[in-house]
Amino acid sequence: MSAAQPISKYADVKRFKEYFLKKGEYRNYMLVTVCLNTALRIYDVINLKWSDIFTEKDRFKKYIELKEKKTGKINRIYINDEIKKAVRLYVKEEGKKGEYLFASRKGGHITRVCAFDIIAKGGKGAGLNYKISCHSLRKTFGYHAWRKGVPPALLMKIYNHSSFEITKRYLCIEQEDKDNVYKALAL
Repeated sequence: MSAAQPISKYADVKRFKEYFLKKGEYRNYMLVTVCLNTALRIYDVINLKWSDIFTEKDRFKKYIELKEKKTGKINRIYINDEIKKAVRLYVKEEGKKGEYLFASRKGGHITRVCAFDIIAKGGKGAGLNYKISCHSLRKTFGYHAWRKGVPPALLMKIYNHSSFEITKRYLCIEQEDKDNVYKALAL
């Protein structure tokens, strides 16, 4: 089994998200948008509740604050405009359903398997010729942040990684990325 790869082209990220919009799958659009913009593991994403993002007066909070299941560490994540846009669209089209952001028709929240199926279906439906998984979206966040100049040490902190070696693997640096450094740095 190969390791999850990020969606490295921005146009592919956009097409992937739009796949769900075109199908009217607003919950799934919200799911991938939250995954792409928080860098959380899927278990932490599917456990998010409406109260994690909204105040009692139905205003967006500034941060999602949670204790990560895997690391046990507290993480505080800024709720950016992309997340707000996706949540607003979902609420407008579907309304809030249940306690969880990603409610299941059976009650509670969707499962990790369900989230994996949604994401894999979206990758295939968007015409991506490689396997997309839940972890691909976590890696996509870091890859694009790194490409925009975010220092890897900061990404290590965002991911709550225990070592820099793990973060380096997440960035999936390819030969083309290395070549671009040599091309740009003509001393």
